[in-house]
Amino acid sequence: ATPYNATRLSGDTAAKTNVNFQQDGSSDFNRYGVEAGIGLDWTLPKKNSLNFALSSNHFGNNSTGYLNQNQTTTDYSSNILSQILTLSNSNSHFRINEINTSLDYKKVFNKEDQELDFGVHSTFGSNDYKSGNEQYSLPEQALFYGTSSDNPGKESETELVVDYTEPFGKIKFGAGGKAFFRNINSNSDVLGLQPYSKQYSYDSTLSNSLHYTQQVYAVYTELGFPVGKLFETKLGLRYERTELSTFFSNASQQVPEPGYNTWLPSVFFIKKFENQSLKLSFGRRIERPNYRNLNPFINTTDPNNVTTGNPYLKPEQGYRIELGWTHELKGGGTFMVSLFDRINQDDIQPYVVYYAQLPVGDTVYKNVSVSTPQNIGTETNIGMNLFADIHPTTKFSLRSNFFMFHRNIVNAIDPGLNSESWNYRFNINLTYAFSGNLGAEFFGNFNSPRHELQGKYPSFTSYTFAIRQQIWKKKGSIAFTTNNPFNEYVNQTTHITGIGFSTTSTRLVPYRSFGINFTWKFGKLEFKKEKPSNPDMNTPNGEG
Repeated sequence: ATPYNATRLSGDTAAKTNVNFQQDGSSDFNRYGVEAGIGLDWTLPKKNSLNFALSSNHFGNNSTGYLNQNQTTTDYSSNILSQILTLSNSNSHFRINEINTSLDYKKVFNKEDQELDFGVHSTFGSNDYKSGNEQYSLPEQALFYGTSSDNPGKESETELVVDYTEPFGKIKFGAGGKAFFRNINSNSDVLGLQPYSKQYSYDSTLSNSLHYTQQVYAVYTELGFPVGKLFETKLGLRYERTELSTFFSNASQQVPEPGYNTWLPSVFFIKKFENQSLKLSFGRRIERPNYRNLNPFINTTDPNNVTTGNPYLKPEQGYRIELGWTHELKGGGTFMVSLFDRINQDDIQPYVVYYAQLPVGDTVYKNVSVSTPQNIGTETNIGMNLFADIHPTTKFSLRSNFFMFHRNIVNAIDPGLNSESWNYRFNINLTYAFSGNLGAEFFGNFNSPRHELQGKYPSFTSYTFAIRQQIWKKKGSIAFTTNNPFNEYVNQTTHITGIGFSTTSTRLVPYRSFGINFTWKFGKLEFKKEKPSNPDMNTPNGEG
């Protein structure tokens, strides 16, 4: 069970009233996942190679829960005008199925570092989200509100890429092109309770559909060369053309989405010393909204806290400047320090708006907050990152990372309501080998509260202990692992403030677990690291 409670304080200046809305309840949540895949490599004559990969992912979850709700309305003199008690029962059912395919061809020439690469990468996914809600007035337990919704969707992505690199002495030249195609179809069918007949009927105001296609065509080039004996540099430039076609059923008028051009330059400098290196880089990037953000499904499972996607989102565009220093330790290991400045324009964040009354078709939602992804403005992050990989002895190793930055957000939706905050995270990994066959490991992670435009989202702390015994001449192993053994729940507290309201909510997430793992290796299998996925082609060299 996952206990939950929330308090929202809001004001209605027109009615000259204040509302204290409290929720207290619990939910049961279960999930499952299945993954499977296969990869095949062929080495062809004359330095040609072919790689094919196929994988399938299936994921689902179910949830049922209840909330006791207490809504107290007072005037400006704190006199109670009304008190409404309700019970809300909810349920949800989510399924996603995804198939990923990739085919890559590589041609290696006799000339060192001269290569030609061609790839086709596709993802085909379908998902379905069902939810329901019933609200009863207390103490008579009379049903007065209910919804039943079904939101199936499909998303397909295909990427074609070709890259060519050739060295000319100390100069390395690269060029390539990519074409990316995305197609999203989403339908939302919502049934609403008719209070008098107690029957459910189709609600055309909450039901909708979205058809969204995106095509991105890109060409890019990269040039790497030394500048005397001072440093090495890489210069890159990418040009992208984006075409969009959208149809949103609830739009009062279908307005064609104009295509747009994007230039993405990058510059990289590196100076190498005996055991050290100094790096300076600058790059521009673009990040497009995903299916979850675009999906216009209106989730009224909690009619006092409504969420919906936004099919009109623009892509985020930003700049990154980074200065890094790396030192290779003589005893083994690495120490790195980097300073960075990252700017995101049209930054995408969930934005909450409070309504004392919100008409939607024939229904008027009262005392409701609506959360929608929006291009909220410009976000700037300036900070530093420290990384250490240290091996004091042959048996003991330590890896740690500390990340800290100052965030400044300029609000473009409600000018003047800006946000400034410090954010940080820290993790540490300790391993110790008692013998050649017995080892232990500890991993700890802490994320500070995440500060966004409207408030503070939960911090997160987790820690894991593991001990592993290798058997059968290291062909097998047995391991015992435990996560957060000393805490049953992880406390997730959120504070959000906007025009006319403030909300504090706490969810206790069960996180403690114990497990035993068994591993057996056989044959001569070779596992290769999966190539990073980058459907949106954010940087000139194709890395996100």
